[in-house]
Amino acid sequence: MRNPKDFFQPMALGAPNPLHEIPLRPSRMIHFFDPSNAKMAAKIPDMVPKCDVLLGNLEDAVAADKKIAAREGLIQIGQNTDFGSCQLWTRINSLDSPWMLDDITQLVTSIGDKLDVIMVPKVEGAWDIHYMDRLLAQLEARAGLKKPLLIHAILETALGVANVEEICAASPRMEGLSLGPADLAASRRMKTTRVGGGHPGYVVRADPDANSPDAPRPSAQQDLWHYTMARMVDACAANGILPYYGPFGDIKDTLACEDQFRNAFLMGCVGAWSLHPVQIDIARNVFSPPVDEVLWAKRVISEMGDGTGAVMIDGKMQDDATVKQCHVMVGLAKMLAESDEDLRKAYEF
Repeated sequence: MRNPKDFFQPMALGAPNPLHEIPLRPSRMIHFFDPSNAKMAAKIPDMVPKCDVLLGNLEDAVAADKKIAAREGLIQIGQNTDFGSCQLWTRINSLDSPWMLDDITQLVTSIGDKLDVIMVPKVEGAWDIHYMDRLLAQLEARAGLKKPLLIHAILETALGVANVEEICAASPRMEGLSLGPADLAASRRMKTTRVGGGHPGYVVRADPDANSPDAPRPSAQQDLWHYTMARMVDACAANGILPYYGPFGDIKDTLACEDQFRNAFLMGCVGAWSLHPVQIDIARNVFSPPVDEVLWAKRVISEMGDGTGAVMIDGKMQDDATVKQCHVMVGLAKMLAESDEDLRKAYEF
Protein backbone atom coordinates (compact mmCIF):
# COMPACT_ATOMS: atom_id res chain seq x y z
CA MET A 1 0.00 0.00 0.00
CA ARG A 2 1.29 3.44 -0.92
CA ASN A 3 2.10 5.61 2.09
CA PRO A 4 -0.30 8.58 2.32
CA LYS A 5 2.60 11.02 2.77
CA ASP A 6 3.85 10.07 -0.70
CA PHE A 7 0.54 10.88 -2.38
CA PHE A 8 1.68 14.40 -3.27
CA GLN A 9 5.12 13.41 -4.54
CA PRO A 10 5.80 13.58 -8.30
CA MET A 11 5.46 10.21 -10.02
CA ALA A 12 8.46 10.82 -12.27
CA LEU A 13 11.84 12.47 -11.76
CA GLY A 14 11.62 16.07 -12.93
CA ALA A 15 7.83 16.22 -13.04
CA PRO A 16 6.13 19.15 -11.29
CA ASN A 17 4.76 18.69 -7.79
CA PRO A 18 1.08 17.68 -7.69
CA LEU A 19 -1.44 20.26 -6.54
CA HIS A 20 -2.75 19.98 -2.99
CA GLU A 21 -6.03 21.64 -3.92
CA ILE A 22 -7.89 21.91 -7.22
CA PRO A 23 -8.25 25.60 -8.18
CA LEU A 24 -11.81 26.83 -8.57
CA ARG A 25 -11.99 28.82 -11.80
CA PRO A 26 -14.96 29.85 -13.95
CA SER A 27 -16.00 26.66 -15.73
CA ARG A 28 -19.66 27.28 -16.51
CA MET A 29 -19.38 25.89 -20.01
CA ILE A 30 -16.96 23.40 -21.54
CA HIS A 31 -17.36 24.27 -25.21
CA PHE A 32 -16.42 21.44 -27.55
CA PHE A 33 -14.83 22.02 -30.95
CA ASP A 34 -13.44 19.72 -33.63
CA PRO A 35 -9.85 20.78 -34.40
CA SER A 36 -9.98 18.90 -37.72
CA ASN A 37 -12.74 21.22 -38.94
CA ALA A 38 -10.94 24.20 -40.50
CA LYS A 39 -14.04 26.41 -40.39
CA MET A 40 -14.55 25.66 -36.69
CA ALA A 41 -10.86 26.06 -35.88
CA ALA A 42 -10.77 29.50 -37.51
CA LYS A 43 -13.41 30.72 -35.06
CA ILE A 44 -11.46 29.78 -31.91
CA PRO A 45 -9.82 33.21 -31.34
CA ASP A 46 -13.27 34.81 -31.38
CA MET A 47 -14.61 32.14 -29.00
CA VAL A 48 -11.94 32.70 -26.36
CA PRO A 49 -13.57 35.79 -24.74
CA LYS A 50 -16.98 34.07 -24.70
CA CYS A 51 -16.03 30.80 -23.02
CA ASP A 52 -14.72 29.70 -19.65
CA VAL A 53 -13.34 26.47 -21.16
CA LEU A 54 -12.61 25.54 -24.78
CA LEU A 55 -12.10 21.83 -25.39
CA GLY A 56 -10.43 20.38 -28.45
CA ASN A 57 -12.27 17.13 -29.02
CA LEU A 58 -10.32 14.17 -30.37
CA GLU A 59 -12.74 11.36 -29.50
CA ASP A 60 -16.43 10.84 -30.31
CA ALA A 61 -17.78 13.00 -33.16
CA VAL A 62 -14.37 12.92 -34.86
CA ALA A 63 -14.30 10.34 -37.66
CA ALA A 64 -11.55 7.72 -37.60
CA ASP A 65 -9.93 9.09 -40.76
CA LYS A 66 -9.73 12.56 -39.16
CA LYS A 67 -8.24 11.59 -35.79
CA ILE A 68 -4.68 12.56 -36.72
CA ALA A 69 -5.83 15.80 -38.36
CA ALA A 70 -7.76 16.70 -35.19
CA ARG A 71 -4.70 16.10 -33.01
CA GLU A 72 -2.45 18.12 -35.31
CA GLY A 73 -5.05 20.85 -35.57
CA LEU A 74 -5.30 21.15 -31.78
CA ILE A 75 -1.51 21.42 -31.48
CA GLN A 76 -1.51 24.22 -34.04
CA ILE A 77 -4.35 26.03 -32.28
CA GLY A 78 -2.64 25.67 -28.92
CA GLN A 79 0.65 27.04 -30.26
CA ASN A 80 -0.90 30.00 -32.10
CA THR A 81 -3.71 31.16 -29.79
CA ASP A 82 -3.62 33.40 -26.73
CA PHE A 83 -6.26 31.91 -24.44
CA GLY A 84 -5.98 34.54 -21.71
CA SER A 85 -8.19 33.50 -18.80
CA CYS A 86 -10.02 30.90 -20.91
CA GLN A 87 -8.95 27.35 -20.08
CA LEU A 88 -7.82 24.98 -22.85
CA TRP A 89 -8.86 21.36 -22.36
CA THR A 90 -8.78 18.33 -24.62
CA ARG A 91 -10.73 15.10 -24.69
CA ILE A 92 -8.38 12.35 -25.79
CA ASN A 93 -9.42 9.08 -27.37
CA SER A 94 -10.34 6.24 -25.03
CA LEU A 95 -7.56 4.34 -23.27
CA ASP A 96 -8.16 1.22 -25.37
CA SER A 97 -8.03 3.04 -28.70
CA PRO A 98 -5.10 3.04 -31.18
CA TRP A 99 -4.87 6.85 -31.05
CA MET A 100 -4.71 7.51 -27.32
CA LEU A 101 -0.97 7.09 -26.72
CA ASP A 102 -0.04 9.43 -29.56
CA ASP A 103 -2.70 11.89 -28.36
CA ILE A 104 -1.09 12.17 -24.95
CA THR A 105 2.53 12.02 -26.07
CA GLN A 106 2.24 14.65 -28.79
CA LEU A 107 -0.09 17.02 -26.95
CA VAL A 108 1.87 17.13 -23.71
CA THR A 109 5.26 17.53 -25.40
CA SER A 110 3.98 20.12 -27.91
CA ILE A 111 1.44 22.25 -26.00
CA GLY A 112 1.57 20.95 -22.44
CA ASP A 113 2.26 24.49 -21.24
CA LYS A 114 -1.03 25.64 -22.81
CA LEU A 115 -3.24 22.75 -21.71
CA ASP A 116 -5.02 22.85 -18.37
CA VAL A 117 -6.99 19.60 -18.27
CA ILE A 118 -7.01 16.23 -20.05
CA MET A 119 -10.51 14.77 -20.27
CA VAL A 120 -10.40 10.97 -20.25
CA PRO A 121 -13.45 9.11 -21.62
CA LYS A 122 -14.97 5.89 -20.33
CA VAL A 123 -13.04 5.77 -17.06
CA GLU A 124 -14.07 2.61 -15.24
CA GLY A 125 -11.91 2.54 -12.12
CA ALA A 126 -8.99 4.00 -10.21
CA TRP A 127 -6.64 1.86 -12.34
CA ASP A 128 -7.35 4.04 -15.38
CA ILE A 129 -6.40 7.17 -13.42
CA HIS A 130 -3.27 5.54 -12.00
CA TYR A 131 -2.12 4.74 -15.54
CA MET A 132 -2.73 8.32 -16.68
CA ASP A 133 -1.08 9.72 -13.56
CA ARG A 134 2.26 7.99 -14.18
CA LEU A 135 2.22 8.57 -17.92
CA LEU A 136 1.51 12.29 -17.56
CA ALA A 137 4.28 12.66 -14.98
CA GLN A 138 6.80 11.07 -17.36
CA LEU A 139 5.73 13.31 -20.22
CA GLU A 140 5.69 16.43 -18.04
CA ALA A 141 9.28 15.69 -17.04
CA ARG A 142 10.27 15.17 -20.68
CA ALA A 143 8.62 18.45 -21.71
CA GLY A 144 10.00 20.39 -18.72
CA LEU A 145 6.54 21.53 -17.62
CA LYS A 146 6.30 23.66 -14.47
CA LYS A 147 2.66 22.94 -13.59
CA PRO A 148 0.93 19.55 -13.50
CA LEU A 149 -1.77 18.71 -16.00
CA LEU A 150 -5.08 17.78 -14.44
CA ILE A 151 -7.38 14.87 -15.27
CA HIS A 152 -11.12 15.05 -15.83
CA ALA A 153 -12.95 11.73 -16.05
CA ILE A 154 -16.23 11.02 -17.83
CA LEU A 155 -18.73 8.72 -16.14
CA GLU A 156 -20.17 6.79 -19.07
CA THR A 157 -20.18 3.13 -18.04
CA ALA A 158 -22.02 1.28 -15.30
CA LEU A 159 -18.68 0.10 -13.88
CA GLY A 160 -17.43 3.68 -13.74
CA VAL A 161 -20.47 4.75 -11.74
CA ALA A 162 -20.02 1.76 -9.40
CA ASN A 163 -16.42 2.89 -8.78
CA VAL A 164 -17.01 6.64 -8.77
CA GLU A 165 -15.71 7.27 -5.25
CA GLU A 166 -12.44 5.44 -5.94
CA ILE A 167 -12.02 7.30 -9.24
CA CYS A 168 -12.39 10.67 -7.52
CA ALA A 169 -9.78 9.77 -4.89
CA ALA A 170 -7.30 8.11 -7.27
CA SER A 171 -4.88 11.02 -7.82
CA PRO A 172 -4.17 14.64 -6.87
CA ARG A 173 -4.56 15.32 -10.59
CA MET A 174 -8.30 14.69 -10.50
CA GLU A 175 -10.00 17.94 -11.49
CA GLY A 176 -13.55 16.68 -11.81
CA LEU A 177 -16.13 14.41 -13.41
CA SER A 178 -18.70 14.80 -16.16
CA LEU A 179 -21.83 12.75 -16.74
CA GLY A 180 -21.74 10.99 -20.13
CA PRO A 181 -25.40 10.04 -20.56
CA ALA A 182 -25.36 8.48 -24.04
CA ASP A 183 -22.62 5.91 -23.47
CA LEU A 184 -23.87 5.33 -19.94
CA ALA A 185 -27.36 4.60 -21.24
CA ALA A 186 -25.94 2.00 -23.63
CA SER A 187 -23.78 0.48 -20.89
CA ARG A 188 -26.80 0.14 -18.61
CA ARG A 189 -29.05 -1.14 -21.41
CA MET A 190 -31.36 1.81 -20.84
CA LYS A 191 -34.09 2.08 -23.45
CA THR A 192 -33.49 5.61 -24.66
CA THR A 193 -31.79 6.98 -27.77
CA ARG A 194 -31.59 10.55 -26.43
CA VAL A 195 -28.36 12.31 -25.45
CA GLY A 196 -29.13 13.56 -21.96
CA GLY A 197 -32.34 15.19 -20.83
CA GLY A 198 -35.58 13.54 -19.85
CA HIS A 199 -37.81 11.00 -21.53
CA PRO A 200 -41.60 11.25 -21.92
CA GLY A 201 -41.98 7.60 -20.93
CA TYR A 202 -40.22 8.01 -17.57
CA VAL A 203 -43.10 9.31 -15.43
CA VAL A 204 -45.00 8.95 -12.18
CA ARG A 205 -48.79 9.02 -12.36
CA ALA A 206 -51.42 9.99 -9.82
CA ASP A 207 -53.72 7.31 -8.44
CA PRO A 208 -57.18 6.94 -10.01
CA ASP A 209 -59.92 9.18 -8.64
CA ALA A 210 -62.13 6.85 -6.56
CA ASN A 211 -65.20 8.89 -7.48
CA SER A 212 -64.32 9.13 -11.15
CA PRO A 213 -62.07 6.22 -12.16
CA ASP A 214 -62.12 7.16 -15.86
CA ALA A 215 -61.00 10.75 -15.27
CA PRO A 216 -57.58 11.79 -16.62
CA ARG A 217 -54.78 11.08 -14.15
CA PRO A 218 -52.06 13.73 -13.88
CA SER A 219 -48.52 12.58 -14.53
CA ALA A 220 -45.08 14.16 -14.27
CA GLN A 221 -41.95 13.37 -16.27
CA GLN A 222 -39.02 12.33 -14.10
CA ASP A 223 -35.25 12.77 -14.46
CA LEU A 224 -33.49 9.63 -15.71
CA TRP A 225 -30.15 10.94 -14.47
CA HIS A 226 -30.99 12.12 -10.96
CA TYR A 227 -29.44 9.14 -9.16
CA THR A 228 -26.20 9.27 -11.12
CA MET A 229 -25.92 13.05 -10.81
CA ALA A 230 -26.43 12.95 -7.05
CA ARG A 231 -23.88 10.18 -6.58
CA MET A 232 -21.38 11.98 -8.80
CA VAL A 233 -21.82 15.29 -6.94
CA ASP A 234 -21.34 13.60 -3.56
CA ALA A 235 -18.22 11.76 -4.72
CA CYS A 236 -16.72 14.96 -6.10
CA ALA A 237 -17.55 17.04 -3.02
CA ALA A 238 -16.11 14.39 -0.72
CA ASN A 239 -12.81 14.51 -2.61
CA GLY A 240 -12.52 18.24 -3.30
CA ILE A 241 -13.04 18.05 -7.07
CA LEU A 242 -15.68 19.47 -9.42
CA PRO A 243 -18.83 17.89 -10.94
CA TYR A 244 -20.21 18.85 -14.37
CA TYR A 245 -23.28 17.95 -16.37
CA GLY A 246 -22.32 16.57 -19.76
CA PRO A 247 -23.96 17.00 -23.16
CA PHE A 248 -27.53 17.93 -24.02
CA GLY A 249 -27.98 16.61 -27.53
CA ASP A 250 -31.16 18.32 -28.72
CA ILE A 251 -29.61 21.61 -29.84
CA LYS A 252 -32.95 23.12 -30.92
CA ASP A 253 -34.66 22.46 -27.57
CA THR A 254 -33.05 25.32 -25.70
CA LEU A 255 -35.76 25.37 -23.02
CA ALA A 256 -35.23 21.74 -22.00
CA CYS A 257 -31.46 22.30 -22.16
CA GLU A 258 -31.81 25.21 -19.75
CA ASP A 259 -33.95 23.08 -17.42
CA GLN A 260 -31.42 20.24 -17.41
CA PHE A 261 -28.53 22.60 -16.79
CA ARG A 262 -30.42 24.29 -13.96
CA ASN A 263 -31.15 20.94 -12.31
CA ALA A 264 -27.42 20.22 -12.40
CA PHE A 265 -26.58 23.69 -11.02
CA LEU A 266 -29.00 23.33 -8.13
CA MET A 267 -27.59 19.89 -7.29
CA GLY A 268 -24.03 21.23 -7.09
CA CYS A 269 -22.50 21.11 -10.56
CA VAL A 270 -20.22 23.97 -11.60
CA GLY A 271 -20.87 23.76 -15.34
CA ALA A 272 -21.98 21.73 -18.34
CA TRP A 273 -20.83 20.84 -21.84
CA SER A 274 -21.69 23.13 -24.73
CA LEU A 275 -22.02 21.36 -28.09
CA HIS A 276 -23.21 24.38 -30.07
CA PRO A 277 -22.71 28.14 -29.64
CA VAL A 278 -26.38 28.54 -28.70
CA GLN A 279 -25.69 26.57 -25.51
CA ILE A 280 -22.84 28.83 -24.37
CA ASP A 281 -25.07 31.64 -23.12
CA ILE A 282 -27.48 29.13 -21.59
CA ALA A 283 -24.67 27.65 -19.51
CA ARG A 284 -23.24 31.07 -18.61
CA ASN A 285 -26.60 32.28 -17.34
CA VAL A 286 -27.66 29.10 -15.56
CA PHE A 287 -24.36 28.46 -13.77
CA SER A 288 -24.07 32.06 -12.57
CA PRO A 289 -26.02 32.45 -9.29
CA PRO A 290 -29.27 34.44 -9.64
CA VAL A 291 -28.79 38.07 -8.66
CA ASP A 292 -31.68 38.14 -6.18
CA GLU A 293 -30.35 35.06 -4.36
CA VAL A 294 -26.85 36.51 -4.14
CA LEU A 295 -28.16 39.77 -2.70
CA TRP A 296 -30.29 37.83 -0.20
CA ALA A 297 -27.31 35.66 0.78
CA LYS A 298 -25.17 38.77 1.32
CA ARG A 299 -27.86 40.18 3.61
CA VAL A 300 -28.05 36.98 5.64
CA ILE A 301 -24.26 36.87 6.06
CA SER A 302 -24.25 40.50 7.19
CA GLU A 303 -27.01 40.07 9.75
CA MET A 304 -25.64 36.76 11.09
CA GLY A 305 -22.46 38.44 12.31
CA ASP A 306 -20.05 35.73 13.42
CA GLY A 307 -22.30 33.05 11.91
CA THR A 308 -23.45 31.52 15.19
CA GLY A 309 -26.86 31.58 16.80
CA ALA A 310 -30.05 32.33 14.90
CA VAL A 311 -31.84 35.40 13.55
CA MET A 312 -35.20 36.07 11.91
CA ILE A 313 -35.05 37.90 8.57
CA ASP A 314 -38.35 38.66 6.83
CA GLY A 315 -40.02 35.91 8.82
CA LYS A 316 -37.43 33.29 7.88
CA MET A 317 -35.14 31.70 10.44
CA GLN A 318 -31.43 31.83 9.65
CA ASP A 319 -28.78 29.92 11.60
CA ASP A 320 -25.27 28.54 11.16
CA ALA A 321 -26.45 26.03 8.53
CA THR A 322 -28.20 28.59 6.37
CA VAL A 323 -25.29 31.03 6.57
CA LYS A 324 -23.04 28.25 5.22
CA GLN A 325 -25.42 27.91 2.27
CA CYS A 326 -25.19 31.65 1.75
CA HIS A 327 -21.39 31.59 1.77
CA VAL A 328 -21.48 28.99 -1.04
CA MET A 329 -23.63 31.29 -3.15
CA VAL A 330 -21.63 34.45 -2.41
CA GLY A 331 -18.29 32.70 -2.86
CA LEU A 332 -19.26 31.55 -6.35
CA ALA A 333 -20.62 34.98 -7.21
CA LYS A 334 -17.38 36.69 -6.12
CA MET A 335 -15.26 34.31 -8.16
CA LEU A 336 -17.32 34.85 -11.32
CA ALA A 337 -17.51 38.62 -10.79
CA GLU A 338 -13.71 38.92 -10.80
CA SER A 339 -13.69 38.51 -14.58
CA ASP A 340 -17.20 39.79 -15.41
CA GLU A 341 -17.91 43.48 -14.89
CA ASP A 342 -21.66 43.07 -15.49
CA LEU A 343 -21.92 40.43 -12.77
CA ARG A 344 -19.82 42.52 -10.41
CA LYS A 345 -22.26 45.41 -10.74
CA ALA A 346 -25.33 43.18 -10.52
CA TYR A 347 -24.06 41.41 -7.39
CA GLU A 348 -23.01 44.78 -5.90
CA PHE A 349 -19.43 43.86 -5.10
